[in-house]
Amino acid sequence: MVQRISRYSGRTLLSICSRPAATPTPLLGRQTARRQYAVASTSFAGAAAAPAQYSPATKPPSARPAETRKSQMIRTYTSLLRTTPLVLFFQHSNLTAVEWAAVRRELKKAVSAVAPIASGVGGQPVDISSNVQLQVLRTNMFNVALKIVEFYNPKVAAAMSTTPRTARGPIVHDLSEAAYQAIHNAEVSPESAYGQIEPLLVGPLAALVVPAVSPTHLAAALSILAPVAGTFPAPTRRKNPGYHDPTCQNGLAKLTLVGGRIEGKVFDQAGVNWVGGIPGGLEGLRSQLVHVLQSAGLGLTTTLEGGSKNLWLALEGRKEQLKEE
Repeated sequence: MVQRISRYSGRTLLSICSRPAATPTPLLGRQTARRQYAVASTSFAGAAAAPAQYSPATKPPSARPAETRKSQMIRTYTSLLRTTPLVLFFQHSNLTAVEWAAVRRELKKAVSAVAPIASGVGGQPVDISSNVQLQVLRTNMFNVALKIVEFYNPKVAAAMSTTPRTARGPIVHDLSEAAYQAIHNAEVSPESAYGQIEPLLVGPLAALVVPAVSPTHLAAALSILAPVAGTFPAPTRRKNPGYHDPTCQNGLAKLTLVGGRIEGKVFDQAGVNWVGGIPGGLEGLRSQLVHVLQSAGLGLTTTLEGGSKNLWLALEGRKEQLKEE
């Protein structure tokens, strides 16, 4: 028996059969579309390689991509090295986030107890405790930043004829091709600051950043991070029980002081302890310098007066001798 098709199914088949057949796209049209795509990609590549003078002022041409995280870290580290006079370096070993938080808490507590230093305009006291920070460094990026600060001079690069230039002037920022060539061709001397500090830049590093050379703040920080009996004693349990917390002690046991950079000079651990142990801080150091200068002036005055006094005594003695004769 022939199976009947329902009325709805018949209408559906009729509509499908009545549709016009789809014509295939000509090959010539396809080739044209491909040519248009190739032209578009070529024009985009030409825009990416535009001359330097067409680059925006906020994003000058650079040797490495300026938007990457590594590039931003290099710029941050170069700014830190140029503006911070006191940086201590610590090697750390797998501190947990809780241990870092405990160490920074005790460091902030110790530094906040230090009196403000007189380094403001007109000798006004300035509190730098809030700006004393313990930061984790990326060793490779910090190494590059040290090279840039040590061996690259933007003024010298701007005067060179080989430095790329735009309508706004020479390209001499820290990520420029001139900076890259300067550190690439630099001859590292063992007597240079970078040559002395390079052996310390091994493994995971952390930096204690102090915005001013303050021996009192440095002594307070060393009493927490690298205590020395008699010089920088650690706080007692009664005075500061949080310091003796097991979490804080575990974190401090994983920190090792390896050296520092103070006013552009490299100091080992003994030198850092000497700076932190200056009695009275910078004010005490100034008092010692004034005392030395006054002592030298007094000694010179005494020496000059001694010669004239001896001559006067000799003449008076001869005068009395002549009167007796």
